[in-house]
Amino acid sequence: MMLVRGLLVESFYIPSGSMEPTLTAEDRILVNKIGGVSSLQRGDLVVFDGTSTFADRAAGPGSRQDGQTPVIAQMVEMMGSMASRLSIRLNESDYVKRVVGLPGDHVVCCDPRGLLTVNDIPVDEPYRYPGDKPSDLTFDVTVPAERIWVMGDHRSVSADSRAHLGDPGGGMVRLDDVIGRAGMIYWPPGRVGTVHAPTSLAGIPVRPVGQGHS
Repeated sequence: MMLVRGLLVESFYIPSGSMEPTLTAEDRILVNKIGGVSSLQRGDLVVFDGTSTFADRAAGPGSRQDGQTPVIAQMVEMMGSMASRLSIRLNESDYVKRVVGLPGDHVVCCDPRGLLTVNDIPVDEPYRYPGDKPSDLTFDVTVPAERIWVMGDHRSVSADSRAHLGDPGGGMVRLDDVIGRAGMIYWPPGRVGTVHAPTSLAGIPVRPVGQGHS
C-alpha cells in the first residue's frame, strides 16, 4: 500500500487560504502522480517542490541547519516522510497553485478590460476568489521551455509566480519540480469532491515554444 501511494497518489494538507475558494485551509487533497508533466493542462492544480523557485535556498525548509549532523539530518528527513503519509504538512517548500501558463505561452495582465490573457485570449476565471482582481501586479511574460507559470485562486493573498518575477527563473516553476496534479478533496467530509481544470483555460490553443506573439 505504501508503494502504491508513493508511486501513484500522495496526500497533502492545505495550510492556507491562497487557493480559496477552490481549496480552503485544512483541506486534504489526493495528488495524482500518474502521467507526469506530459499531460499537464492549463487550469490544473499542481503540487510542486518550490525549493529552487519559491523558497529561500540559503536557509530554506528542508536544508540542513547549522550544527546538524548527517545522522540527525537523516532522522529529521525520515520523520518528515512519515508525517507526510499522515497528511501532516512539515515540508514548507511544497506548494499548490493553478497552472496558468504552459511552455511557450504568453501570459499578460491585464488587458484594457482588466482581464488576464493567455496567448492574446482573455480568460474568464470563475474559480478566482470573489472580489479579487486578476492581479494587482501587472506583468507580461512568455513561459520558457520546461517551465510553467502558476497563480493562486485567492490572488490578493497568494505569493505565486508574480511574487518571484525578479528572482532567478522569473517565478517560472520547473516541470521537473512538479510532484503531481490535485485530483480530489477527501477531507473534511463536507468538502469531498473532484478537482477539474476549467475549460476557460484548458481550451486555449497551445503555442509552441519560441513562436512570437502579436
